[in-house]
Amino acid sequence: MSDEGVHEAYEKSEQQGGGHKPVRRLDARSLRGLAHPLRMSILEMLTLDGPATATGLSARLDESTGTISWHLRHLAEHGFIEEERDRGTRRERWWRVVEDTKVLETAEFRDDPDTRGALSVYMHELVQQYFSRVTRYLSESWDGDWQRAGTLSDWRDLRLTPAQLAALNEELRAVVARHTPPADAEPAPEALPVIVQIQSFPRRERSEG
Repeated sequence: MSDEGVHEAYEKSEQQGGGHKPVRRLDARSLRGLAHPLRMSILEMLTLDGPATATGLSARLDESTGTISWHLRHLAEHGFIEEERDRGTRRERWWRVVEDTKVLETAEFRDDPDTRGALSVYMHELVQQYFSRVTRYLSESWDGDWQRAGTLSDWRDLRLTPAQLAALNEELRAVVARHTPPADAEPAPEALPVIVQIQSFPRRERSEG
């Protein structure tokens, strides 16, 4: 994962706040612990909207509190979330995302039969999350300034080597990092949370006929 997404080479953990967090490299056990549709939805909500309880998450995800609690404990066991011990009660725990930068090298797992299935689930659910965010944005009403500021763009006339594509992605990450304020910075009054989704990948050419 990378601090604004987990992608083909790596994706940061989508958590906000800059580049001074501890770095955690995900191993096969961690990947299997995360690769579940409901656990990924829970982690996304905690990442984007902040700490929550099993009761609150259960209402938003239309799942029983018991089911959500089980998956929360599973995520905590694998180090993705932690309990806010200075908040809540024994019956109503609050959970938050662990503040680190998670790195996933997907190439390490593609040829491993024990983790290939987990990697496939993870990547498909990740893409579905990206798609859902875009469709949600398109279904909402925004004023003119925000409509003009947002964009959905693609570029189709590039022909690059693997090294050139990797360099392009590194430059794009650096641009986003420059625009990411420090975690303790006070946002402008009109500022809203912004998601940047960068998707770049090779396309196989189709032969004629």
